[in-house]
Amino acid sequence: MDKDANEYRHRRSEEVQDGGDGIPTSRLKTFSSFKYPAYRLYFGTMTSQWVAMNMQVVARSLLVYRITGSGAILGSLALAHAIPMLVFSLFGGAIADRLSKKNILLLGEASMFVVSLAVGVALTLGYISVDNPNSWWLLIISSFLQGTVMGLMMPATMAIIPEIVPEKQLMNAIALSNLAMNTFRLVAPAVTGFLVDLFDFDFVYYTQAVMYLLAVIFVALLPRSKSIPTSDRNTLGEIKEGFRYIRQEAIVLLIVLFSVFSTIFGMPFTQLLPIFTEDILKVSATELGVLLSVSGAGSLLVSLVLASMPNKKRGLLMMISSLIMGLALVSFSFSQWWYPSLIIIAFYGVGNTGQMTLGVTLIQSYVEANYRGRVVSVQMMAFGFASLGTFFAGFLSEAIGIQWSIGGLAIALIIMCFTMLAFTRELRELD
Repeated sequence: MDKDANEYRHRRSEEVQDGGDGIPTSRLKTFSSFKYPAYRLYFGTMTSQWVAMNMQVVARSLLVYRITGSGAILGSLALAHAIPMLVFSLFGGAIADRLSKKNILLLGEASMFVVSLAVGVALTLGYISVDNPNSWWLLIISSFLQGTVMGLMMPATMAIIPEIVPEKQLMNAIALSNLAMNTFRLVAPAVTGFLVDLFDFDFVYYTQAVMYLLAVIFVALLPRSKSIPTSDRNTLGEIKEGFRYIRQEAIVLLIVLFSVFSTIFGMPFTQLLPIFTEDILKVSATELGVLLSVSGAGSLLVSLVLASMPNKKRGLLMMISSLIMGLALVSFSFSQWWYPSLIIIAFYGVGNTGQMTLGVTLIQSYVEANYRGRVVSVQMMAFGFASLGTFFAGFLSEAIGIQWSIGGLAIALIIMCFTMLAFTRELRELD
């Protein structure tokens, strides 16, 4: 396997520098992936899913904090999402390499629809309410269920992209998908905060359910997805095979480790943002949405840039993006003023989206096709670990304050970035 993997990596290194077919990537137009009908359907799926998920980020966290007023319980909400993400993402990767990715997505989006609809009904009937201090546990259950679905679905979500666009289009296709995500990160949180203030939380959950239903429709229209025979091992054997591949491929290991730790240190901030808005900045749900929207504006900008860029120095750009994210987090953590916080969070969006987009793109570019699902699943485990980090950061905020809790994670991220920049030349020079 070592010889084949090294030959594949060398071939991919040459291909990604000229777009994969001898056409310089700089000639590719920013929106060129839309010429593929299957990608347009995939884009519609992801757009619908991301609208729902961005609404959920605001609504669920804010609702739990308003019910309980507890950073620890808000952290527990993240833990409920983290545990199934960690447990099931590896199985999701093995399943994605074995079964139809389209069918996995179809079942996953339908499950998200059911959970969102159920929470909306529970809110309407009063089973979940700000006036019912013990109702937060129902949101913990919904978080656990959605974490399970995401763990099983997300590896297929990313691993299907090379099946619907040529390899020369991977960077463009992934960046455009993130462009859509960040467009709605720009709009959805502010709209969600406004809808919460205007109509209450149940209306927001019904809107989420509608968006997941649209995602189901788009997935159903996708062409049939293929599966790649992996081995005669069982699922656990295939998971071990995936880890063995990562361990033996040094550059893949570096990409995965950097992506995982960047996510662990950088992502808890967004789930704990309601504590900043309620206790530090002292603003309403609408302003919480505005903050997330401004972060989305920074993300949108960097997505446009990445969609137009040639395949050069992507490893270095990934590391610089994480460094920007860390510096922005430190600055935001200790800001007590509204307008500086608005500016700072835009830089967080730039750094966060830059490192995620480039990390996923490099994995898709340098990993052999029959290992993609499993390698992506390890990368996706970072979101589970990030939620686990949110759990501990939430509890820690009760002891030392939210500013030092998130600020400490940011400092760890900055130290990691400088260390990797100094000592991992192979990653730093990766195209």
